[in-house]
Amino acid sequence: MAKEIVKEDTVINCSYQTHVQNVGWQDWKTNGDMSGTSGKGLRLEGIRIKMNTNASDLGLSYATHVQNIGWQDPVATGVMSGTSGKGLRLEAIRINLTGSKASQYDVYYRVHAENVGWLDWAKNGGDSGTAGFGYRLEGIEIKVLLKGSAAPGNTVRPYVSQ
Repeated sequence: MAKEIVKEDTVINCSYQTHVQNVGWQDWKTNGDMSGTSGKGLRLEGIRIKMNTNASDLGLSYATHVQNIGWQDPVATGVMSGTSGKGLRLEAIRINLTGSKASQYDVYYRVHAENVGWLDWAKNGGDSGTAGFGYRLEGIEIKVLLKGSAAPGNTVRPYVSQ
């Protein structure tokens, strides 16, 4: 049987780590693994996201909605979004691909929100999370897929607002 050959620039690994209440920075997670906690009622306070790829012309920008602050300005690959040492919860997030190869891929992400559970997958800059409830984000999953690939799951309800 012939070995499948995959061009290195088509394998897009996205890594992310979250800062969790009473825990601190967790280990990096990759390609849809959950970052955060489950069943512990702990808030996400910050996030870093990066691309692990040979495609130097593919990157990320992302922004979080923070308790008592609102939407923060977008940050670039690897920079923390959220707050540190302030005890403020993340309530929503937006993630975009950047660079000349961004049009060849889609970034999907979904969050676990307090009192709501897992929301559906948001895509390419769409809002993911809640607004108007004061609910904390507790977990997140992120995947970067080739443009035209099937979504990793439902995409109907990625964001809930009052």
